[in-house]
Amino acid sequence: SGPMWAYILAHENAVPLWRSLMGPTKVFRARNSVPDSIRGAYGLTDTRNTTHGSDSPASASREIAFFFPEFNEQLWYQQEEPRLRCGQVYYNAEERVHCVFRDEERELT
Repeated sequence: SGPMWAYILAHENAVPLWRSLMGPTKVFRARNSVPDSIRGAYGLTDTRNTTHGSDSPASASREIAFFFPEFNEQLWYQQEEPRLRCGQVYYNAEERVHCVFRDEERELT
């Protein structure tokens, strides 16, 4: 019913962590059992519950491919994910994405 933003969240156990932050899918349940969750605080109805999150890593892969067809998940796991684990990333506020430090960028900081 309005604008939407799609993101790829990268974190160990990202699916259950994000689902925990969102709260139950049913807004009534979210309001009563987890009122501080995103859906508990901002959900209007079960179909207008403010947020979506994949229910499994397999679903996440399918949804990432749909929303970000240029994103290569396998390549990310091979090249970028190890750097993320080592803390070699920074947030680019202008582009609103996390970026991996390249060797030449690291020498400047």
